[in-house]
Amino acid sequence: MKLHQAFRVVPGDVVAFTGAGGKTSTLIALGHELAELGNRVIATTTRHVDVDELALMPYAASLEDGMRHLSLALGENRFVYLYGDVRGSRVYGPGLDAIPRLLDSLDSDVLLIEADHANGMALKAPLDDEPVIPAETTLVIPMAALSVLGQSFDADHVYNADVIEERYGFGLGNRVKSPWVAQVLRDETFGLKGLPDKARVVTFLNQTTTHGYSKARARLIAQLILRSSRVQGVALGSARGIDPVYELQRHVGAVILAAGMSRRMGQAKVLLPWSERRTVLEQIIDQLLLARVPHVTVVTGHRAGEVRELAMRAGVFATHNEQYATGEMLSSLKAGLRAMPDHISAALVVLGDQPRIQAKVIAQVLSAYAEGKGDIVAPSYKMRRGHPILIDRRYWAEILALPDDGAPRMVIDRHQDAIAYVNVDTDSVLRDMDTPEEYRQERKLAGLDR
Repeated sequence: MKLHQAFRVVPGDVVAFTGAGGKTSTLIALGHELAELGNRVIATTTRHVDVDELALMPYAASLEDGMRHLSLALGENRFVYLYGDVRGSRVYGPGLDAIPRLLDSLDSDVLLIEADHANGMALKAPLDDEPVIPAETTLVIPMAALSVLGQSFDADHVYNADVIEERYGFGLGNRVKSPWVAQVLRDETFGLKGLPDKARVVTFLNQTTTHGYSKARARLIAQLILRSSRVQGVALGSARGIDPVYELQRHVGAVILAAGMSRRMGQAKVLLPWSERRTVLEQIIDQLLLARVPHVTVVTGHRAGEVRELAMRAGVFATHNEQYATGEMLSSLKAGLRAMPDHISAALVVLGDQPRIQAKVIAQVLSAYAEGKGDIVAPSYKMRRGHPILIDRRYWAEILALPDDGAPRMVIDRHQDAIAYVNVDTDSVLRDMDTPEEYRQERKLAGLDR
């Protein structure tokens, strides 16, 4: 996907790049993308860049040229780099006090700002006066390049390495490891330093390969960074690629619908035994955790106390559906969505009576979402849609607005163009169990009964 898609840049955004590992090249690539879409883009720095980098810009102008000249240049070039002055080999920005004037006086759509300096290194901790992020910033993109992995952790490879060493004790001279990169980027005094309160944050792991061990390490780093709810997403890719972002890892939560009365079964389905020392509910939770779903909420109803206890024992959350006795599945889904923390980007809707669901299927659905294939992702077996279904937050309001006699599929079917189907090799995504016979059949298919 393109940078503007991964970062969800919209007209009116003020975007600040911080950290290390390719800020200038990423800023230039994003600027060209936006200009090609018809946007009028101003780029600048609140620190300094090398004078040679002006040649990389489609058009560079000084603030001293005046607002009329800048407006004409924007109209002609769509993408203009603005600087304050040139001193020796360095180009300095117009200063923080000029940012509000630029926003008020220039008819630009997006302002891009290089707000940090790293001497060309791939990873950094900021100095005391860094980064310089304007208060007007709406999106901050902290960066690092994965070329730092395996390099010596020292001042030759990591900007301000001594400060990182003082805080974490990684050991100067040791080889840089994946968790170290994540720790630096999610640290509120390093990678997340100086953020305006309302700014969105999307981290970019530059120089990520499209496959192999490097991509696996990038995914691990992304998962560790996303332990911070302040970060909305982590983009994996290469700023110099045609499609620069390969994946956008985001916070995904699972909602397990476990509130039903189980009238046809005769007893609570989610509490039935499954494997040794495991109930149906615990089996489902296990598969979600194996797929590394970071936030799981179980919606309780019938026999709520026992279900909640199982959820807590498994280390996941629970919320109660007050309408479980009279409401349909929709009432439980609404309760689950309302319980999701604000930083969750999408919900994986999981049925509480599908114990044969597999972690690999869940991972396939999550991967399709991360790769930008759709904002609604569903598994498909032999052309039939199954569960779990992932639904981006942008559609939650429509689900919450459905009448009591509605169904989630009404919203899903309304957005056919947003659905991505993942072909799977198991019918477990289609099967549930409403009766004792179906329960026995599911256990037999799982190899638990003969």
